Amino acid sequence: MKKLLLIAALPLVFACNSGKTDEAGTATDSISTDTTAQNVLPEPDTNASKNKFSKVIGWPADKAPIAPEGFTVTKFATDYKSPRNIYVAPNGDIFVVLSNSERSAKEKIVNAITGKAKAEVAGESANTVVLLRDADKDGKPELQSNYITGLNQPYGVLIIGNSFYVANTDGLMKYPYKSGDTKITAPGTKILGLPAGGYNNHWTRNLIANADNSKIYVSVGSGSNVGENGMEHEARRANILEINPDGTGETVYASGLRNPVGMAWAPGTNTLWTAVNERDGLGDELVPDYITSVQKGGFYGWPYSYFGKHEDPRMKGLKPELVAKAIVPDVPVGAHTASLGLAFYTGEKFPQQYQNGAFIGQHGSWNRSALSGYKVAFVPFKDGKPSGPLQDFLTGFIADPEKGEVYGRPVGVAVTADGAILVADDVSNTIWRIAAR
Repeated sequence: MKKLLLIAALPLVFACNSGKTDEAGTATDSISTDTTAQNVLPEPDTNASKNKFSKVIGWPADKAPIAPEGFTVTKFATDYKSPRNIYVAPNGDIFVVLSNSERSAKEKIVNAITGKAKAEVAGESANTVVLLRDADKDGKPELQSNYITGLNQPYGVLIIGNSFYVANTDGLMKYPYKSGDTKITAPGTKILGLPAGGYNNHWTRNLIANADNSKIYVSVGSGSNVGENGMEHEARRANILEINPDGTGETVYASGLRNPVGMAWAPGTNTLWTAVNERDGLGDELVPDYITSVQKGGFYGWPYSYFGKHEDPRMKGLKPELVAKAIVPDVPVGAHTASLGLAFYTGEKFPQQYQNGAFIGQHGSWNRSALSGYKVAFVPFKDGKPSGPLQDFLTGFIADPEKGEVYGRPVGVAVTADGAILVADDVSNTIWRIAAR
C-alpha cells in the first residue's frame, strides 16, 4: 500500500510504537496502541471503514486494571452512574462528574441493532457533580455527597476563587463556592451559552483556567464526524474558546480540533495541551487521535484536512486556504482510540520517568476492525516537551479481543493531592486509584 509521509514534530521520538508494557503481557492486555509506525499514514479509503462495537461485561470480583510493576490499583469509589470526568480542587477535594450520552428514540433503535448500545451507558444522564473527600489520606473517600444536581450533561468543572464553574453541554454555569462545603444549593447563573441543539454528536464541554485565572478555556467538539450535516451547524464548534471569568470576551483560541476534550498545562510552561478525538470513516488506521500543544489562533485541519495538509477526500478542494495553514499535531496516539482524558503528573510519588509526563484516557474504538484504545497511555515529557514514545500504563480493560468483550472503558484522568492518579471508568461505574508502592 502506498503510504503518505506523516511529518511529525518529533520524527525520531515517535518513529514507532514500542507496544511495550512494564507488566507481563497477556492475550487480553497486549493490544497495542498503533501510532502509525515509521511516521507514515495510509491512504484514506472511505470504503474500508469497519465497525466493531465492544460489549461491556463488567469487572469480575477477582479482576482489576493492570498497572506497571511498583504500582497498586484499587477501587476508589463505585456505584456512581457513568463517571466521566474528575477534577481535583485546590483544597484536595475530588469532584466527579456523572453524565452520559442521551439518545433519541431513533438512535436507541439503531444502536440496539448495530450493537453500539452494549458499548455505552444506557438511559438518562445522571447530570450530577459528586464530591469525594479523603481527608485521612487512606485512599478511600470517607465523605461522599451529591454536590450539584439537576445539570444538563455536564463535563468540565473549575474553581476560581469563590466561584464554582460547571460546563453543561449547552452552556457554562457559575455557582457560589466555599471551600469545605459538601453541597451547593444556591441557584447557578448561566454566563455563556454553548451550541448544543440539533446535531450534538460531541456533547462534552471541558474547562481550564490560565495561571492567573484571568481567562477560561472552553473546549467544544464538533456536532458531526466531518461536517456532513452542513458547516452552518458547526458555528463555534470544533474549537477551544477563550473567555473572561464572567463569560464575556469570547474569542476562538484554536480551531479545526474535531473533538478536543482533555485539556492541561504542561508543567513548568504556559503551553496548553489538549487530547483530540479525530474523525472516522477513512479506514482502520485513519485518522490517529492525538495530543498536541495548542497554538493561539492555530487551525488544526478539521474537517478539511488531518495531520496537517492531508486532505480528507470527503472535503477535497473545499477550503484550500485553510488546508495550507493546518498545523501538524505533536503526538499521534492511535486511530479510533477515543483519546479523551488528559492529565500531566504533577505529584511527587511516582518514579522519575513519570514526572511531568502526560497520562491519556483512551475510551476505546468502535470504527475499527480490531479494538484499539481501552487503556490509559503515557507520554514522557522533559522541559515541557514530549521526550519519548507512547507507552501503555493502565491496561487489562479488554476481556476478549475476538469477541469484542471489555470489562470497562477509561475516560477522565486526574492527579490527586497525595500523588495518586484517579481514572474514571464510566461503563463500569468505577473510579480506579493508581498509587506508587
